[in-house]
Amino acid sequence: MKVLEQARKITIPTKQEEVKIRVLANNLLDLVKKEAAKYPEVVSVELGGSYAKGTWLKGKLDLDIFVKIKKETEVKQFEEIGKKIGFASMKKFSPFTRYSEHPYVEAEAQKTRVNVVPCYDVEIGQWKSAADRSSFHTRFILEKLDAEKKNEVRLLKKFLGGINIYGAEIAMEGFGGYVAEVLIYNYGSFIKVLEAAANFTRGQVIGNPTKKFESALVLIDPIDNNRNLGTAISAQNFGRFIIAARSFLKKPSIVFFNGKKSLPNKNNLKNVIVVKFNYKWRSPDTIWGQVKRGSTALAGQLELGGFQILRKSAIVDEETEEAAMLLLLHSPVIGNIMLKNGPDVFRKSESENFILRNSKNKLIWVDDEGRILSLQEREFYDAKKFLQSLLKKNLSKAGIPSGIIPDMKRDFKVIEGLQVTSKSIKKALIELTSTDELIFGSNK
Repeated sequence: MKVLEQARKITIPTKQEEVKIRVLANNLLDLVKKEAAKYPEVVSVELGGSYAKGTWLKGKLDLDIFVKIKKETEVKQFEEIGKKIGFASMKKFSPFTRYSEHPYVEAEAQKTRVNVVPCYDVEIGQWKSAADRSSFHTRFILEKLDAEKKNEVRLLKKFLGGINIYGAEIAMEGFGGYVAEVLIYNYGSFIKVLEAAANFTRGQVIGNPTKKFESALVLIDPIDNNRNLGTAISAQNFGRFIIAARSFLKKPSIVFFNGKKSLPNKNNLKNVIVVKFNYKWRSPDTIWGQVKRGSTALAGQLELGGFQILRKSAIVDEETEEAAMLLLLHSPVIGNIMLKNGPDVFRKSESENFILRNSKNKLIWVDDEGRILSLQEREFYDAKKFLQSLLKKNLSKAGIPSGIIPDMKRDFKVIEGLQVTSKSIKKALIELTSTDELIFGSNK
């Protein structure tokens, strides 16, 4: 297929690039090994991730260096050793702490992101931290995928990136690099993965699970049958993958690998309400999780208030430390009169109480089913004013996660979609309000 040949040219690293990265990787590895040698608790230091597996993409590489520590080491000491080695070895490259299950150190060397990650030196299956599986993943992929299949992984990764669902972190809730590798391991090639995906069913199971998993896709880790790699993938992104696979097979295009910019739909933008605030820095996974839960809570509150929510999303800008919850409504303004359902007339006590409480409403009557109904004026029929009042009164009662309440207490703004000026929020608004023509275009 001609399109795949084009895709390979922009996906597979050149020999020159491979040599350059090999020199960088080995130099950085030596720096970490030199520092690690000062600690008797360290068993070994090794390269991991896509570079070690040979599945990294042209022009885009993160280097993962794993510091394997004796399994008897206490957690606090384990974390401290990992940070000390990371900071000392990367001191020339402005290192800083990142957090996952355990803290690790990140730096940037020659425009390449470098992660120095501690993990325990354990036997397979005896995991003490999430990072412990990494070296086993590397060995498995090196054993099971030849050079041709590794390039198929690269095609799949580039495709996932082109349709904006590549990344297992909570910000994306998409398909991570290891997921792409395991899919190629299971199906053999990029095209075969897409052909399978085009016919996936709800709760699709790939692999041999030891128990029942509840997720949109169940993809079993080949080195750990108790682990479902699909847990990190949202139902939305699983659905986008299926539609994109069908679209590509129907009408192959290099655009699926390069991505396609969407334009904002101004008609839909009029119906968006944004709650934005600045936050104090914390782990990306933490703040993303909090803002996403906040978005879900606000959508629920608006629905209780009589508003119809079509879509919701969240955005976190790690550079400006600005976050926002975005809500697309059927309409930001609804009727100022609402219908209130009362009890059956035969429930004497409840009926009397309902009549007493609603006697001053605009209208009260018994319907054809013998229920008492009432018409009353809404306190709020403008979504923006509804949220402003709700959030000013009590953030916790509004369902806002406790972790971002201090941030929002300092300051927050409720604005309309058309009032947004922030680049990151604007980008999120485009995704929220526009049809993805790349995925849905070929189905027209």
